[in-house]
Amino acid sequence: MKIQWSLIAALVFALITAVFAVINVKPVQVNLLFSTVSLPLILLIIGSTLLGGIIVGSFGLYRNYRLQRENQQLKLDLMQQTTVEELKATQSQSVPKDSLNNTTSEHID
Repeated sequence: MKIQWSLIAALVFALITAVFAVINVKPVQVNLLFSTVSLPLILLIIGSTLLGGIIVGSFGLYRNYRLQRENQQLKLDLMQQTTVEELKATQSQSVPKDSLNNTTSEHID
């Protein structure tokens, strides 16, 4: 459900940006520190929106990658912990019953 709302919000944002860009088609002067360029405002708006989307998407991909690595590490830690607990449980169960019976019979006498 969350993905659907995100998709709807992205489509609404894209529609608003497209309408805003189509309305503003006059050329503007853009100062690039070392030179000045005249571009139609529509290209500047669409380019800025795409660049922002790429940056946000990159952060999202990085976060997803980091969470997957953390998930794998936690699964590995859990497997190691359960293996140690199972080993301890099998060791405590493998104590011979004869040695337990001998100690109890010695205390009874």
